[in-house]
Amino acid sequence: MRRTASVFLLLAAAPALAQAPQPRPDPTTWQRAIAAGYKAAMLCSGVFNAGRTEAQVEADELKGIYPEYGAIVPTLTATVDRRTATVTVPFAPDLPPRRATWRSGAGCTGAPIGSGVPADLESHGTPPGPAGADPRPWPMGDAGLRPRPSQALSAAVAKAFDHQSYGRGETVGVVILRDGKLVAERYRTGFGPFTSNRTWSVAKSIAGTLAGMATGQGRLRPDSAALLPEWSAAGDPRSAITLDNLLRMASGLHSETAGNRTDAIYFGGSAVDQETVHWGLEAKPGTRFRYANNDILLSVLAARRATPGLTPSSALFGPLGMAHTVAEQDWRGNYVLSSQVWSTARDLARLGQFWLQDGVWQGQRLLPEGWVRYMTAPSGPQPASGPGYGATLWLFGPAQGLPAGSYAAQGNRGQYVMVVPSERLVVVRRGEDGGDARFDPAHFTADVIAALR
Repeated sequence: MRRTASVFLLLAAAPALAQAPQPRPDPTTWQRAIAAGYKAAMLCSGVFNAGRTEAQVEADELKGIYPEYGAIVPTLTATVDRRTATVTVPFAPDLPPRRATWRSGAGCTGAPIGSGVPADLESHGTPPGPAGADPRPWPMGDAGLRPRPSQALSAAVAKAFDHQSYGRGETVGVVILRDGKLVAERYRTGFGPFTSNRTWSVAKSIAGTLAGMATGQGRLRPDSAALLPEWSAAGDPRSAITLDNLLRMASGLHSETAGNRTDAIYFGGSAVDQETVHWGLEAKPGTRFRYANNDILLSVLAARRATPGLTPSSALFGPLGMAHTVAEQDWRGNYVLSSQVWSTARDLARLGQFWLQDGVWQGQRLLPEGWVRYMTAPSGPQPASGPGYGATLWLFGPAQGLPAGSYAAQGNRGQYVMVVPSERLVVVRRGEDGGDARFDPAHFTADVIAALR
C-alpha cells in the first residue's frame, strides 16, 4: 500500500511539476548573435580582403540588409583590430563576442556562437593589404589596360550608375569584355579595379566550375550518387541524390525557407558539414527545382571529399590570374561556395571569359570538354518563371531580350556575370543593392550589345 500510495502521489504531482513556470529564452538572442556575426564578417572581409575603411563598409555592405537584422546591426559596437586582423562584436552579456578572423589566402572566418578563439582560427598577423596591379599583360595581369569605349558604349555604362535606367540598384563596378579584350570599365567612388566585394551567389557558379574539375580527375560524375557517408545508412533515401541533382537545385531536400537561407552558416559560425547534411527529403530527387544554398554546399562537400587536393585557389583562381579573389571557409575548413567569395569585377570578367572559351585558358584546357555546355543545359526541372537554370548557371535568351544561348552567374545585392556567346561578350556588373532595390542585367546587356554594333 505504501508503494501504491507513493506512486499515486508522484503521478498526482506530475501535472503540477509540468505546469511549473520555466524560464523562457530571449527570442532576440539568436537574431542578435546572427546580426553580430553579420557585422563581424562584413567588416572583417571588407577591411582585410578589400582594403575598404570601416565607414565605407558601414555605408554599403551593412546597409539594406535582411530586415530582421537591419535594425540590430547599427546598435552593435564592433572593434576592428588591424594588428591581429580580427573583428569582434559583443551581442549578449553572458556570451563571448562574435569574432571573425582574417588569415592569408583564406579571407575571414567566423567563430561559432559562444566560442572563444579556436586554435585553428588564430590570426596570421597583420595583413599586408590587398594586392595591386599585376604587371603581366591581360588577361593574366593588368598591364596595358586602357579601354577606349565608343561614345555609345560609354553612355550605356554610365546608365548603369544612374539609379533609374536599369532599376534603383547601387552599381559599384562594371567591366565589359569583347573578344576577350577589356573594352569598358567604370567604378563608383570607393571602389576600383582591385577592390573586391562579396560575390554572394555568383560563388555557386564557381562551385559548378570546380565540380567540373573534380569530374575531370575521374573522381566524380554528374550521375554519381551515394555522395556522402552521412547518407549511407541502409534505407536512407538521400543516397539516391546525384551530383547532377545538387548542381541543378533538384535534390528534393527540405529547407525551412524559400531560397534556403543559410544564416547559421554564413553568419552564425555553423559548419557546412554540420548544418547541411541532416535535412530530409520532401520530394523525389530530380523532380523539383527549388533554389537552395544547401544543394550547392553539399555538392562542394562531395567534390572536396572525392578530390581533397582540389582548392579554388590552386585549380581556378591562380591559373586564371584571379589574384584579387579569395574563397572563404567555415571554422572546420569547408568552403562556403554558395556565397562566401570576395572578388573584383576584373577577376569575374576573367571567369566569364573562361566559360566563353569552354574552359580553355591560355591554350590549356582546365575543364573537361563540354562541361560548360553541361552547365548551361536546361536539363531537369526548371524555375516556374524567369530565366531557366542549368547546372549553376542561369539561362537567358529571347524571352529576356537577349540572344539565344546567353547565360549568367547571379548573386544577391546585384552581382552579375553575363555571357553572350554569339556576341563574344562578357558583361560584369557589381552592386551593393540594398533592400528591395533591383538591377536589370538583361536590359543593360541588351543596351551594351546595341552600343557595340
